[in-house]
Amino acid sequence: MIYLNETMLKIKKRAKHIKQEVFVLVEANKHPKVPLYVKLLSILIIAYTFSPIDLIPDFIPVLGYLDEIILVPLAISLVLKLIPDDVLEECREIVRRSEKVKKKNWTAGIIIILIWIAVLYWITSFFLNK
Repeated sequence: MIYLNETMLKIKKRAKHIKQEVFVLVEANKHPKVPLYVKLLSILIIAYTFSPIDLIPDFIPVLGYLDEIILVPLAISLVLKLIPDDVLEECREIVRRSEKVKKKNWTAGIIIILIWIAVLYWITSFFLNK
């Protein structure tokens, strides 16, 4: 039982670290030294991370959580490696001082949901009009 509690604490700590790294990507997007292709990649990762719609639906046993456990952290670490070290440290410091990580951002969530609704509407209308 003690091992299970320690494992859960490690998982929660790792999840908090990943959440902070997403906010580091948000800050890096604002930085002028970050290349455009890195900004575009990070926007995709940020949107996917905050999106309620997953590439692999969560109701599929085992595979459903594969993207949250493996794909998202892998993508985040890949893009973080593309950001210059000085910029990365600057962005991490901004995130450490910020309260953004502690708050839920309902505005971002609503915007992402509206984008998904618009995309689904566009796809549906495209196929229904044929």
